[in-house]
Amino acid sequence: MHNLDAAGHVRGESQYLDDIPVQRGTLHAAVYGSPLAHGVLQGLHLERARRAPGVVRILTAADIPGENQIGGIVPDEPLLAEGHVHFQGQPVALVLAETEPQARAAVKLIEADISPLPIITDPRVAAAQGELIVPPRTFRLGDPATAWAECAHIIEGTAENGGQEHLYIETQGAYAYPTDGGGVRVHSSTQGPTAVQRHTARVLGTGMHKVEVDVVRLGGGFGGKEDQATTWGALAALGAYVLRKPVKLVLPRHDDLRMTGKRHPYTSDFKLGLSADLKLLAYEVTFYQNAGAAADLSPAVLERTLFHACNTYFIPNVRATAYSCRTNLPPNTAFRGFGGPQGMFVIESAIAKAAEQLGVPAYDIQRRNLLQDGQVFPYGQRVQDCNATQSWQTAAEKFQLEQWQAEVDRFNQTHYTRKRGLAVMPICFGISFTKTAMNQARALVHIYTDGTVGVSTGAVEMGQGVNTKMVQVAARTLGISPGRVRLETTNTTRVANTSPSAASATADLNGKAVEMACQALRARLMRHAADELKLQYEGLEIRDEQVLDAGRPADTDWEKLVSSAYWKRVSLTENAHYATPDLWFDQTQEKGNPFAYHVYGTAVVQATVDTVRGTYDLDAVRLVHDFGQSFTPGIDRGQIEGGLVQGLGWMTMEELIYNQEGRLLSNALSTYKVPDLYSVPAVLDVEFLETPGHPNAILRAKAVGEPPLMYGLGAYFAIRNAVRAFRPEARPAFSAPITPEKVLLNLHGPLPTTQPVTSAGSAAVPAS
Repeated sequence: MHNLDAAGHVRGESQYLDDIPVQRGTLHAAVYGSPLAHGVLQGLHLERARRAPGVVRILTAADIPGENQIGGIVPDEPLLAEGHVHFQGQPVALVLAETEPQARAAVKLIEADISPLPIITDPRVAAAQGELIVPPRTFRLGDPATAWAECAHIIEGTAENGGQEHLYIETQGAYAYPTDGGGVRVHSSTQGPTAVQRHTARVLGTGMHKVEVDVVRLGGGFGGKEDQATTWGALAALGAYVLRKPVKLVLPRHDDLRMTGKRHPYTSDFKLGLSADLKLLAYEVTFYQNAGAAADLSPAVLERTLFHACNTYFIPNVRATAYSCRTNLPPNTAFRGFGGPQGMFVIESAIAKAAEQLGVPAYDIQRRNLLQDGQVFPYGQRVQDCNATQSWQTAAEKFQLEQWQAEVDRFNQTHYTRKRGLAVMPICFGISFTKTAMNQARALVHIYTDGTVGVSTGAVEMGQGVNTKMVQVAARTLGISPGRVRLETTNTTRVANTSPSAASATADLNGKAVEMACQALRARLMRHAADELKLQYEGLEIRDEQVLDAGRPADTDWEKLVSSAYWKRVSLTENAHYATPDLWFDQTQEKGNPFAYHVYGTAVVQATVDTVRGTYDLDAVRLVHDFGQSFTPGIDRGQIEGGLVQGLGWMTMEELIYNQEGRLLSNALSTYKVPDLYSVPAVLDVEFLETPGHPNAILRAKAVGEPPLMYGLGAYFAIRNAVRAFRPEARPAFSAPITPEKVLLNLHGPLPTTQPVTSAGSAAVPAS
């Protein structure tokens, strides 16, 4: 089945927020953001802006009728700044004008009196000063303190990864207008309609029942619109509520870059212990997360970093501690992988450093320590249905790993100005929201009297193909053509109390709810058919819109059956609720069963470095991925390819830079580079691992949204290996992204004066 949106996208017919026809009298909004990263807000000079052409009203915190607070996990984020400002670009005032250019022009006339305060941009500095979003958390397994004595080798070091700009094609925005009874309707470019509804009601001082949020689709999200879309939805709603006029707010790209949070940068310390035969025995890691100026989703992101601190390896003794550090940057937020990639980068860096110290390929250490059924994750969940070894072996055989490495070695022996590196990247990623209560969804299904079907869910379509999957689930379950099924917009009135479209769980949660609703409708129709046709219920089914009795056509079809049921007053509407079973987590013990299942896979990455210029090419990425029983292989393959390339960009070229004053320097596409067509590996092979899937996955097809991004980590280590093939004595810092500038310095720059790795003992290490 093809992606339902493809034709509309290609023709330019798909509707996004900025395509919604505006009502007469619509005002356009622009936001004045703080020019300083930290200070006391003494006052605002609004007189010139108020007199500017077309300006109708300027709203500040004093105009908020309810509570000036949009913080979800921690209530530490005002909608409009009052008293203090905490990052450059923090919204301070909302200008409402007759046209968008007039609103933007008026913003430039606003001046603020701000008394500067010290600015923190480094998470380690924030931690040292006690500037934490929430108390630190620690996951433990075994006893690392005593395990070090058993280790033949101990490796210590530091790993750092930068942030990442979401760069969705459609910027943040909302269009709000008043409704009867003092309510407001908000069209929002959001992954979390209920979050926009909840916080907007809080800001307006009204009930959620008076705030309706509607989403047609997003022009990309990647996590950046899970929580941060709330600000712009609430601001547009505030203007509409106060002035009783429609208000449209769409951020210009530069404002979006400057005012919104990114993927969290981390700086981390690790200590890894290995046995003589390369078994991982002990691991201690401390993560310092750069949360930005407010909590946003940082505590949840931090938690998933801890969940994925060991990636796909079993380590019997683990102590992982994480600090969420408050800095004077825009509040960082969800990004594809949600903290998991940051944790996985550190353990992979530790393994790479151990391999260099011991003179063995990193993939020898990786292979020897892959998870097996019956083992336990540091958070207490037992490993089940593990495909780590299967995916590794399949990749090694299909891609002839040993032969491939030998070819790379031969190339390096005969080439000086070009060197190649090979790296293997196995992954394990848990699927579920780690906050148990969020693992629920509802679906509303109507069968109309002509046999067509309308489906409403809490899933937001943002390019990942979830609408196509929901249509296919409904069509399969009812036994009808997908052409009869329509996916409605995501609307908080039709489906309430939704979880955001995130965590790779959207298709599972909402698909299961659709399946349950359609199963109930099908059973109801089959009982009606049994009564009408005097047949046995147990032998009836619907297939290809034909009612079958024990596999043979009965005297009715789908349309006739639906019409007959209506005239017999059989309900043709069903509302289903799904909650993922057997999930729980106890934060007081940091133990539980937080994931419905895990996704596994293995990628092999080859890179070639130009040793004169420091530039590089990603020659090939070949991977084996655990899709389960995919029922949309085209869409799923696209998700793997897109996620991979986004991960490659994060690891290689997407360098996010703020200065010491908290100002974003990489604030345009001339200074912030994302992968383009020419950045994609010349060879990109995706192999489907044959597995039975999992019953908690919709139709046993495993989630594919976030896991593939982690394959991109392999590019970092492939490039690093190529650098060391040219200069074996080089010890590049584990600092991502590994830009051409960093590569060039490691190829030809000064070497460290001291050996940065240590080893305990001198036991012999097997070669394989």
